Amino acid sequence: MSVTRDDVLAALSRLQLPDGGDPVSRDLIRALAVQGGSVRFVIEAPTPEAARGMEALRQIAEAAVRSLPGVEKVSAILTAHGPAAAPPRPAPGGAPPSLKVGRHPTPQQGSGPQRIAGIDRIIAVGSGKGGVGKSTVASNLAVALAREGRRVGLLDADIYGPSQPRMMGVSDRPKSADGEIIEPLHAHGVTMMSIGLMLDPAKAVIWRGPMLMGALQQLLGQVRWGALDVLIVDLPPGTGDVQLTLCQRTALTGAIVVSTPQDVALLDARKAIDMFATLKTPLLGMIENMSLYICPNCGHEAHLFGHGGVAAEAEALGVPLLGSLPIDLATRQGGDAGTPVAAGEGAMAEAYRRLAKGLIAGGMS
Repeated sequence: MSVTRDDVLAALSRLQLPDGGDPVSRDLIRALAVQGGSVRFVIEAPTPEAARGMEALRQIAEAAVRSLPGVEKVSAILTAHGPAAAPPRPAPGGAPPSLKVGRHPTPQQGSGPQRIAGIDRIIAVGSGKGGVGKSTVASNLAVALAREGRRVGLLDADIYGPSQPRMMGVSDRPKSADGEIIEPLHAHGVTMMSIGLMLDPAKAVIWRGPMLMGALQQLLGQVRWGALDVLIVDLPPGTGDVQLTLCQRTALTGAIVVSTPQDVALLDARKAIDMFATLKTPLLGMIENMSLYICPNCGHEAHLFGHGGVAAEAEALGVPLLGSLPIDLATRQGGDAGTPVAAGEGAMAEAYRRLAKGLIAGGMS
C-alpha cells in the first residue's frame, strides 16, 4: 500500500500545537513531496524565535508520518520565515501589534474544504439580498443556542457592512500578543469576532476580492476560537467572493437562508440557494423573517410583506422551514442596544429558543 500526499496531511493535521490549531490548518507545512515510500516536508515557523521552540514538533511530526503504512523514510526540516523580529510593542489604543487585516490569502494545504480545529459544526447564515434581517437572525440564533448549553461562536463575515459588534454590544479591540493569533471577544455567552472590531468604524472598507478572501481566512484561521459545538457565520448578502471562499475552503455543516415572504426577496433568496447547491453546501433549511406584524394595541395581524412565500419555497425544495419570525419592535431595540432579544424573556426569545432547539434536535448544532 503506497502512501499519498493526503495521507501525510491527514496525519499532520492530527497534531496539536501548544497555542491552538495544527500544523496544516496553521499553514506551517511546506514543500511536501511523496515519492514511493519516501516523504519529505518542511515545517516553516513564522519567526526564528518560534522555530527554536518547535524541534519537539518536528520530531513528533516525523514519527507520525513514519507510522503510516507504506512509509519507509521521512525527512522533516524546520525552517523560519523571515528574519528575527523585534519583540512586539503595544500599539496605541490597544490595537494588535503589527496585525495586518485584509492581506491576500495564503495557499491552502490539502485539497477541498478544510475543517477548523476545535469546531464541531459550522453553519453559514445567508440571504440573497440585504435588509431581510439576516444578521439579526444570526446573532439571536447564536445567543439562543448558547442559552441551550451549546458552546457557540459567531463570526461576522460581512466585511463591507459588519453589524455584529453593535448587535452583540461589544466595542473593545481584539488583542494579539504576537501579531498573529487573535483573541476573540465574548458577549451573552457567545465567542465572537468581526472585522468591524479591527478597523475604524467610520471608514469604508474599499477592498478587492483577494483582500476580502484574505480577511476571511484570517478571521477563520488566526482567531483562537477554542472548542466550539457550533460556529455561526453571518455572511454578507448576495453571492460574492466571501461566500465562494467560505464554501470552497471551509468544511461547512450547511447553510440557512433567511428571506422575507416578499416575492422580490424570494427571487434573490433562490439565487443564494442555487449558489449553495452549486458549491455543494447542504441547505439546512429556511427562515421566514418579518413574517407578519402584530399590533401591540389591538392584536391585529398584518402581513406587510406577503404571506407564506418562504414556506412554499421550502416545501418546493424539500427542506425544512425552520421558523417564521414576526416584525417586532423589541427585536430592533435589542439589536440597536447591543442586547439581542434572545438573551431575555418574552415571545421573541421563546421563538428563537424553539428555533435553537429544533436545530439541536436535528443534529445541526
